[in-house]
Amino acid sequence: MVIDVTMPQLGESVSEGTISKWRVREGDVVKKDQPIVEIGTDKADSELPAPVGGRVVKLLVREGDVVAVKAVLCQIDDSVQAEAQPASAASAPPPASKAAAAPAPVVRDSADGGGSRSATGTALASPTTRREALERDVNLDNVRGSGDRGRITRDDVVRASGQSNGETAAPAPAPQAAPPPPRAPSTGASALAQAINQGGGFVPPIPGLGYGSFKVPGYRPNEGDQVIPFTRRRRITADHMTYSKVVSPHVVTVAEVDLHKTSKLRDAHKERYKKEGHALTMLAFVAVATARALRENPALNARVLDDASVLLKEINLGVAVDSPDGLVVPVIRRADELGVRGIVRGIDDLAKRAKTGKITIDDLSGASFSITNPGIKGNLFGGAIINQPNAGIVRMGEIQKRVVVVEGADGEDQMAIHPIMYLALSYDHRIVDGVAANSFLWRVTEILEKGDYEV
Repeated sequence: MVIDVTMPQLGESVSEGTISKWRVREGDVVKKDQPIVEIGTDKADSELPAPVGGRVVKLLVREGDVVAVKAVLCQIDDSVQAEAQPASAASAPPPASKAAAAPAPVVRDSADGGGSRSATGTALASPTTRREALERDVNLDNVRGSGDRGRITRDDVVRASGQSNGETAAPAPAPQAAPPPPRAPSTGASALAQAINQGGGFVPPIPGLGYGSFKVPGYRPNEGDQVIPFTRRRRITADHMTYSKVVSPHVVTVAEVDLHKTSKLRDAHKERYKKEGHALTMLAFVAVATARALRENPALNARVLDDASVLLKEINLGVAVDSPDGLVVPVIRRADELGVRGIVRGIDDLAKRAKTGKITIDDLSGASFSITNPGIKGNLFGGAIINQPNAGIVRMGEIQKRVVVVEGADGEDQMAIHPIMYLALSYDHRIVDGVAANSFLWRVTEILEKGDYEV
């Protein structure tokens, strides 16, 4: 019996994936659960195991293709159970023939608006295609895409590279005519994208090109310059940050936090936590205070739809940590149900797995609010860019000892030296008003200043 192997749902917010590398060839015999293909998404990379043992009958998509969830990737005949060794994981198959392969369904983003650019003005291309363009020194802005809705494919890049080198290349097939775009909703990314493509409304700057009469000067190499190509993770981060700044009207509000009581609490218990193999950091206390304040101020635990907003029931905190591929934001789920100990264990576990490259797509999906901590060299404060589709993010500043005015035992004001930190809240003004944002940050500050924790 021939079994269809389909693109899995690799995380709740993931709708498509890029075929990074086939680990098998047509005709290979595989065992059940043997990795057969590497898939890249905007969250992380993963391997897809064979659902059954048998012979690989056909590969229906090629390396570099962007494929929708539930699309058929290949077919395995489970009636063939050869005694031969399974296919080597290191073998690299030739690309599947276009004539033999059924066209893979590709997710059509409504924000695309039928053009060849995304809502942020960048060319529509998968991470693999972008890497190919970098290696061949091809400017994607000058390439006409032959994929669905003008998406640039690897073949388009190869053709463009041949033309730039003076070679004769077959003309790119004209993209299929896109259906008329739907009527733009009053708000959201779809309205923005359609305004761009229809020539009306707000048109944002195009990264790397300019805006209006202003053009970005071209780069002229100088001796000693080092060109660092974007990694896949860096490209995803760049596109995410650009999208967030274009779509969400950011407002930043800052609170000064006296950490005197919380610091004393931490100092009293950090050695005990250290003996247990955990670090009792100030980040853990901020995370607990944030989760509690979100439960009391649900307007910040929300996301924006095209013409509505959603108050999310679960409080899932995304905590920015460093990894070998760059910054990632793994998620502590139901953080409001955890105390300091639970938060500490969650942060430690996610940070260790991120640094060893063992973070999974599910670990990075589903954040309802985010916290970022630049560390001991974080400077006074900074307004972080919102981690979409969240409505807000808190950024911790550097902790410094300062002279403050406190009330003495006799009721008189007196000076003291306390550890002080600035907390900066960036929030999406489309759905969060200043009153709600300030109430939330005030509550976070109150919890930290009172040292109101069970450690």
